[in-house]
Amino acid sequence: MQLYNTLSAEERAELIDQAGKQRLTLSFYAYAKIEDPKKFRDNLFIEWNKLDALGRTYVAKEGINAQMSVPAENFEAFRETLEAYEFMRGIRLNVAVEHDDHSFLKLTVKVRDKIVADGLNDETFDVTNIGVHLKAKEFNAILEDPNTIVVDFRNHYESEIGHFKGAITPDVETFRESLPIINEQLKDFKENKNLVMYCTGGIRCEKASAYYKHQGFKNVFQLEGGIINYAKQIKEEGLESKFIGKNFVFDHRLGERITDDIVSQCHQCGKPCDNHTNCLNDGCHLLFIQCDECKAAMENCCSTECLEITHLPLAEQIKLRRGKQVGNKVFRKGKSEKLKFKHSGELSDQPLAKAHETRDIRQKIKVKKVLLGKAEHYYVKAQVGLFIIENQELNLGDTILISGPTTGNEQLVLEKMLVNGTENSLAKKGDKVTFEVPFRVRLSDKLFKIIS
Repeated sequence: MQLYNTLSAEERAELIDQAGKQRLTLSFYAYAKIEDPKKFRDNLFIEWNKLDALGRTYVAKEGINAQMSVPAENFEAFRETLEAYEFMRGIRLNVAVEHDDHSFLKLTVKVRDKIVADGLNDETFDVTNIGVHLKAKEFNAILEDPNTIVVDFRNHYESEIGHFKGAITPDVETFRESLPIINEQLKDFKENKNLVMYCTGGIRCEKASAYYKHQGFKNVFQLEGGIINYAKQIKEEGLESKFIGKNFVFDHRLGERITDDIVSQCHQCGKPCDNHTNCLNDGCHLLFIQCDECKAAMENCCSTECLEITHLPLAEQIKLRRGKQVGNKVFRKGKSEKLKFKHSGELSDQPLAKAHETRDIRQKIKVKKVLLGKAEHYYVKAQVGLFIIENQELNLGDTILISGPTTGNEQLVLEKMLVNGTENSLAKKGDKVTFEVPFRVRLSDKLFKIIS
């Protein structure tokens, strides 16, 4: 019984491309009392794995929070797996504005203490006493009320590329930081102002609205379904968008466009831009905004120091970050002093430019490739690797990629090979292939053929 993801991101991406079927990106959440989160988690993984559903889900005793990628043909079957539980019957599924088949490349379902890290003690207030939910039309109307204060409960790197006009945008990196800041900032308006809040999909506001009512705010409102649902409603109902720019999302897309307004700048050159990237140096992995020109010149890096590191042999890169917290362990978000044009806190509502075309939103899958097989042995003295072909064919002249957790991603052009012990120009499924490899190969390594 499979209870955990067994494929790498590259392998999953290749399977998605081979299937050639449309996938939908969606999110949902539900607060409920779950007695056995581990059992609940395992049951979900088993059912979702059958449907080729991918994504990131957190389960806790207080409920579920999920962002998913589901084959369009399995959408209703996926919904049925949710409605098998009483607390998720009729649940709202926030379907993304823009879709990308590679938005998620793994299925992870994790048990956590909370489904959102809010830093609150739920025992001290009534978490069910939430604010009034507003649909898009109602939300637009209350924004016109001079008695309204609207607050963005997302983080600075989210609001920088898009936000509601006139919103307070806290300069924070985590949701839990914003709660006391806003409470202090608005302490004199608890009785006579409309506190209107929004976030990406609604889940952060669900807990925040109850917290602020407990803090004494009399008129608390929240955008139902967050920015994702708002974008869907204004399109369906032909409403004016009070939101400008892009909505940051936590998958490989890193954003979906709501309006064609660009309200942020490239952090390196200052050109109007709202495309996020992660620094290619795994010892940095900084999230920042980078235009296409800087992306090409800096090769997806945030600084010349990181650029130089990525040009070192992989063994040297690993040595440099040994003993340090790097990569996903420290996911720094646009606060580096190396970036000259970063903005956070109070943001302008004035667009800097218009987006004329949709950019490639895929961040990590840079080359199209097909999985051929796996490493069987490496002869150190001869610097020769032995591979078993399990899929398709391998020809002389092919550009191949050898990939693994320690080896990294190494490309080379195949100039000579032995097939089942004899020199040949073609290897087929089931063949054993040996050829020179100028770097160490491990048994966990996969062999790919670059096809574009």
